[in-house]
Amino acid sequence: MPRAERAADKATLESVETASRDELVAIQTRRLGKTLQYVYENVPFYKARFDQHHVRPEDFSELTDLANFPSTTKQHLRDAYPFGMLAVPREELVRVHASSGTTGKPTVVGYTTNDLDVWSAVMQRSIRAAGGRPTDLIHNAYGYGLFTGGLGLHDGAQRMGCTVVPVSGGMTERQVTLIQDFGAQLISATPSYMLAIADEFDRQGVDPKGTRLEVGLFGAEPWTEGMRQEIEERFDIHAVNIYGLSEIIGPGVAAECVETKDGLTVWEDHFYPEIVDPDSMQPVPDGIQGELLFTTITKTGMPLIRYRTRDLTTLLPPTARSMRRIDRIAGRTDDMMIIRGVNVFPSQIEEQILKVDGLSPHYMLELTRAGQLDALKVIVEARGDAAADATRAAAAAALSERIKSVIGISSEVEVTVPDGIERSMGKAVRLRDLR
Repeated sequence: MPRAERAADKATLESVETASRDELVAIQTRRLGKTLQYVYENVPFYKARFDQHHVRPEDFSELTDLANFPSTTKQHLRDAYPFGMLAVPREELVRVHASSGTTGKPTVVGYTTNDLDVWSAVMQRSIRAAGGRPTDLIHNAYGYGLFTGGLGLHDGAQRMGCTVVPVSGGMTERQVTLIQDFGAQLISATPSYMLAIADEFDRQGVDPKGTRLEVGLFGAEPWTEGMRQEIEERFDIHAVNIYGLSEIIGPGVAAECVETKDGLTVWEDHFYPEIVDPDSMQPVPDGIQGELLFTTITKTGMPLIRYRTRDLTTLLPPTARSMRRIDRIAGRTDDMMIIRGVNVFPSQIEEQILKVDGLSPHYMLELTRAGQLDALKVIVEARGDAAADATRAAAAAALSERIKSVIGISSEVEVTVPDGIERSMGKAVRLRDLR
């Protein structure tokens, strides 16, 4: 079980976190109306796009009207590189972030002073929701730089009143030393890198449960409940999910509450969520899985209307806060593999890996094509106590059988020795398409 019970101090919640649904809808409607007018007047892209789709800001009067407005895609942002989507002169920006650009031009996001204030406020909420306290020391192992993770979490933690250790990613041996020496109660990282830190503890012969860590905030990549359980058991901490994307603002768009861990509360007074069918773009009812869209309703530097995140999830009713939740991200429309007619996401493979004794959560998927047929190879690492050849062979057979029976596809499984898969200091790369 986690080291200590943690929950947000209810007395410190903002009034909007406990507002009625009617109050939230009124806030969203007012802010959405202003945002649509603002982008129409200040972003040539949106003026042209609205005109092309025969809609104008005055056509919006209630939340359901937003579905009549066109969506925005990552390609639109790339086409506008670097500053074509701004609603303010570039001189009014106080910071710029960008995606990695590994699949094309990076998407550039500009922030005004107002935007940084909004960002740090929602990140503070997210840390508080995770059980963070002003007296905590937080070990921030998210990467700093153009990636939004490090600085985004840093500013929110600082606003919270925490002591921030801006260690960033990498130098994993040093991470272990600083976690022990500084005595952090909170840690933030990608979940895959947190497991790499756990492996380094083991290599040094140090028990990860012996630290003062109580809560970890993990995001920036899809991860399963099985991985949460792995992290919580190895460190004896609460592993809490946070969500964000640079195009919308960065980390802090949504966050789990530590007392429930039942989905990510969306900070709906700043980011309006929709779930649509990714093919028809028609809204789907709450509780049905589809693609997540966001409209920013308080940003001034680069507001986005109905941005297609490509993330697949479900919109859920409120629990610990008054705002709706999204379920754990099931996958992305752009990382879905179609293997002989079956739709498969990396998270589905990961779920099966974590159910086989002797296998670690470190894995890589390779797609190849023999003739007209696609083939999937799963390369996964053995745990240290399962490194023997016979044990690895048995684990490979067991995983192959699980993938066949549960997901419905045949796959080649290779179980490597411990440390056989390269570690990522940031977002884990799970798929290698060799077709």
